Amino acid sequence: MNNTLKVSVNKEHNFEFTEEQMLAVDAVSLDQKNFHVLHNNTSYHAEVVNTDFINKTYTVVVNNNEYVVSIANHLDQLIKEMGFEVGKTKLVNAIKAPMPGLILEINVAVGQEVQEGDNLLILEAMKMENSFDSPRAGVIKSIAVEKGQAVDKGQLLIEFE
Repeated sequence: MNNTLKVSVNKEHNFEFTEEQMLAVDAVSLDQKNFHVLHNNTSYHAEVVNTDFINKTYTVVVNNNEYVVSIANHLDQLIKEMGFEVGKTKLVNAIKAPMPGLILEINVAVGQEVQEGDNLLILEAMKMENSFDSPRAGVIKSIAVEKGQAVDKGQLLIEFE
């Protein structure tokens, strides 16, 4: 099994560490959040100031400089490659018509801030009213349809910023 960790610092710098490299780190735990690290004969004080275990993200202050560190083990990397990121949801940026129909109501305006679950519009299709609720919190960037307009399957209805 691959025991390599992928580490991202401030979403800009990416590193890979083997198990041997991790074991070779000269670090002493002072308490649960503070560490003394020795690297290339230089001493560093590191403090973990925030932890997000679900996303495996940590905010670490090293010698008064703050860094956001993300860590992914072999299993995390496999899950991401398969498209199933743990604890993450896909960010929806557009609502499209799932079927042809007629726009009965539009309950939002461009620039309006909406919360997840807010009603956006109602589409009549096959003599049924289909209510479209917001899949996420956000701001309405554009509305591509008007009340009374007929739409085709896959047509853009609403776009988020």
